[in-house]
Amino acid sequence: MTEVGQPETGAELREQYERQGHPYYATARLWDDGVIDPRDTRDALGLALSAAGNAPLADVRYGVFRM
Repeated sequence: MTEVGQPETGAELREQYERQGHPYYATARLWDDGVIDPRDTRDALGLALSAAGNAPLADVRYGVFRM
C-alpha cells in the first residue's frame, strides 16, 4: 500500500482501525447489545424467538409501506 501524506498518519490510522475494530470496543460503549459466547448462541436465539412468539400483537391500522 502506498502512503500518501505523512507516514506516521497512516500508522496512526491503521492502529486506530485495529483497536476500534475489536468486537469488545463497540460493546464496551453500549453501541450494541453485547457479545454472545458462541456456546450460548442456541440458548440466546431460543429465548429471543420465544419472547417474539409470545408477545401480544396490536391491531394494525395501516397498509404496507413501500419504498
